[in-house]
Amino acid sequence: MQVPAARGNNDIPAFGSPVRAAFALERDYTHLNHGSYGATPVSVLADQRVWQDRLEREPSRFMDREFRPGLRAAAAALAPRIGADADGIAMVENATGAVNAVLRGLGLAPGSDILVTDQTYPAVRNTADYVASRCGAKVRALSLPFPGSDTDDILLRFKAALNPAPALVILDHVTSPTALVLPVAEMAKAAREAGALVLIDGAHAPGMLSLDISSLDCDWYTGNCHKWMFAAKGCAFLWTAPEHRASTHPLVISHGYSDGYIDEFDWVGTRDASAQLSLPAALSFMDAYGTDNIRRYNTELANRAADLLAAAWNTERGSGQALTGSMATIRLPDGLGDSQQDADTLRADLVDHDRIQVPIRYMAGGLWCRISAQIYNDVTEYENLAQAIERRAAGTT
Repeated sequence: MQVPAARGNNDIPAFGSPVRAAFALERDYTHLNHGSYGATPVSVLADQRVWQDRLEREPSRFMDREFRPGLRAAAAALAPRIGADADGIAMVENATGAVNAVLRGLGLAPGSDILVTDQTYPAVRNTADYVASRCGAKVRALSLPFPGSDTDDILLRFKAALNPAPALVILDHVTSPTALVLPVAEMAKAAREAGALVLIDGAHAPGMLSLDISSLDCDWYTGNCHKWMFAAKGCAFLWTAPEHRASTHPLVISHGYSDGYIDEFDWVGTRDASAQLSLPAALSFMDAYGTDNIRRYNTELANRAADLLAAAWNTERGSGQALTGSMATIRLPDGLGDSQQDADTLRADLVDHDRIQVPIRYMAGGLWCRISAQIYNDVTEYENLAQAIERRAAGTT
């Protein structure tokens, strides 16, 4: 696999525009939304195509002899990156599917509680509501502080919500709408001490954060690899603690039923798993530039950009540095709208007229944007966003 090697002084990768060519992104727009769908390097897409070609050249041989060994190789390559044992890693398409597999197989007792937060990913909240409605359980939502910069405040509120004890707690490692990095280790420990099962939705965590699942007191952990690990779209994992592997099943029951956790998840019928099979190529891409270098660059850029935008708009950040990873939220100036419809209109206008892609949401009484920072971004792109919003606030666009 060839990776464009942009290097600066002392052999440190020169990120920003020098590595833009490593990605298939259109060249004439500003992509500040890596968090939603990721961006796959050209080299990883090429490796994915190799797997697709192998499947199509001899489909029967591939599915019989190469498919599942390839999935296990991907899981083995991933395991040390996330601090988990490969036997507990099921390769799946996305974290939402993994959450569905866990929740729909739990069999919660009538009257039991599922505890989520008011910033739980909407698709996950929908799943919790659906499962609760089917078994007579109920969903409680803890209100997290936002804007937030105090870990102690989060923990205090969370521990209070554990009384009465829920049957299941669902924690976002990184909240999607507000980009808060939650103290999940402490939260999971408190939940387990209260007698609750713990499912951590780490959709954004792999690649963004240093992850050691073995140190987390959780029952299930799911994460996407196509966001911050550079994998192709449709590459995610579900790790299950040993005591739950016999009772955790995929959404599709197929030929592997009763053959064990890994066999069940690996074989759910004919599918194109090339995104998962090419995961080792994505990990090699990270190695080429240095995982620590990537993470450090992204975190520093996200914080610098958040400070820049808050100062330019005379507003505020959604989180302090302690709760910030590779994404950040910033309040937009007043006068740009007071509803989610206004947020959607502004977002579309930025794409159509300024070629800037950035999520905008109405929350906490105003419009907020969520920026992402990835190695192909540089500070000038956030300056362009600042100016585009300033023109609209001044009514000159």
